[in-house]
Amino acid sequence: MRLVIARCSVDYAGRLTAHLPSAPRLILVKADGSVSIHADDRAYKPLNWMSPPCTLKEAEGVWTVINKAGEKLIITMEEVLHDSSHELGVDPGLIKDGVEAHLQELLADRIETLGEGYTLIRREYPTAIGPVDILCRDADGQTVAVELKRRGEIDGVEQLTRYLELLNRDPHLAPVRGIFAAQEIKPQARVLATDRGIGCVVLDYDALRGIEDDKLRLF
Repeated sequence: MRLVIARCSVDYAGRLTAHLPSAPRLILVKADGSVSIHADDRAYKPLNWMSPPCTLKEAEGVWTVINKAGEKLIITMEEVLHDSSHELGVDPGLIKDGVEAHLQELLADRIETLGEGYTLIRREYPTAIGPVDILCRDADGQTVAVELKRRGEIDGVEQLTRYLELLNRDPHLAPVRGIFAAQEIKPQARVLATDRGIGCVVLDYDALRGIEDDKLRLF
């Protein structure tokens, strides 16, 4: 990971346009090719970003980041205060709590609850950025990646999006679509998932355990 602290301005040119005026900011360039720009607030959320796959072209005083759709993030560097690179290695991934781990086990054992004709490929399917909770096939034979959460929020959708980008590069799996499954899905996460063509499933933990009727609500 490369960390750059610089006084810069940022312009985004794509489906919309956006401008960040000159200010000191943190720029993260990750091994997966993503570039994100952060201020000293807003927790983890960047001010602007470009998701992989994308290319970074560095010229004197100007960085240009271009994604596969031709959208551009133009970073005009006025002063570089810090520039360092660090090798983080392969991340072991998020260790889920007991409920999430049990949800994964239950759904894998009863994968047909996602739909008639679904079959399991495997749990914890490995990728370069961590394991996908469940990889399966639907009745038409299409590969489906399932990300499980207890509370479904935007970061979970972003995580699944990154998995899908990687999985769809594998000709033996592509095309791969996604399902975001949780006991509760926040409205913002549902909107983002829908916009990216990801299905949303609300899981009933007790029903999956056989305590109540076996119901899975799809939206």
